[in-house]
Amino acid sequence: MAFDRYVHGRTQDGKSVGLSFLVRLLNEYGLHGVFFVEPLFSGRFGIGPLEEIIGIIREGGQEVQLHLHTEWANEAHERLLPHVTEKRQHLRDFSAVDQETLIVAASRLIKTAGGGRPTAFRAGSFALNRDTLTVLPRCGIRIDSSYNATMLGATSGVAPGRLLTDVSLIGEVSEYPISVFVDGLGRQRHAQIGASSFEELTQALWAALEGGQRAFVIVFHNFELLNQAKTGRDAIVVRRFERLCRFLAENRESFRTRGFLASNLPEGTGTGPALRVTRAATGRRILEQLTRRLAA
Repeated sequence: MAFDRYVHGRTQDGKSVGLSFLVRLLNEYGLHGVFFVEPLFSGRFGIGPLEEIIGIIREGGQEVQLHLHTEWANEAHERLLPHVTEKRQHLRDFSAVDQETLIVAASRLIKTAGGGRPTAFRAGSFALNRDTLTVLPRCGIRIDSSYNATMLGATSGVAPGRLLTDVSLIGEVSEYPISVFVDGLGRQRHAQIGASSFEELTQALWAALEGGQRAFVIVFHNFELLNQAKTGRDAIVVRRFERLCRFLAENRESFRTRGFLASNLPEGTGTGPALRVTRAATGRRILEQLTRRLAA
């Protein structure tokens, strides 16, 4: 069953490395995580699975915020946008009016399922545009974390002529971009646990601290702990996540994990010095990726 595999991370050997595992590990190291939860799928499958997801997160004392994948919009039994019959992958593909309808409905689902009223938002596939930031305050949301300079950020219209790499006030919304770094081969990458080595992430964190960056946002999906066949745990990524948790716990005087429920960071320009990591750190990632592919 897809829900058991992608949410609970249940493997063929009966072990689980999904949502509960993540919450438990964060709590073990005294860390705060933000779980952006996608609720529109419940329009097709019912509210029960959404309540289950939110219950695990809330019982673990972690933070629930709003994620939105518009691919579900045309699969709901009660259509949110009757005039949209085709599947549209990106929020930016919808008008401002339709974006507002979707965000309001998704926020209501989160609240109904026990997650409270969302105060922060992330668009599926990072696919926001300027309309999104205009609409969010009307939906009671003034924090966004959809901007990704390595993907759709440059074409979002949010910050014409510049790439956002740090927190910035855009209109009435505080934008917390996904953090990016320049790897050892000179390519820009976003900070994602399943796609960066431990060495790349920690070197980028230290560089951000030294450069005065206000926020460092790391992306992760719980199903990244599964191997590529989604039949067992990905030992390399599990170890990487555990090492990162230990690193943050041991260096909490330098790096404080926090959420968006009480965000009061000073607003900056949204840009700063490029964060660079070594060739050795990137080489480690490439070697690990090769090992993971061979093990799949």
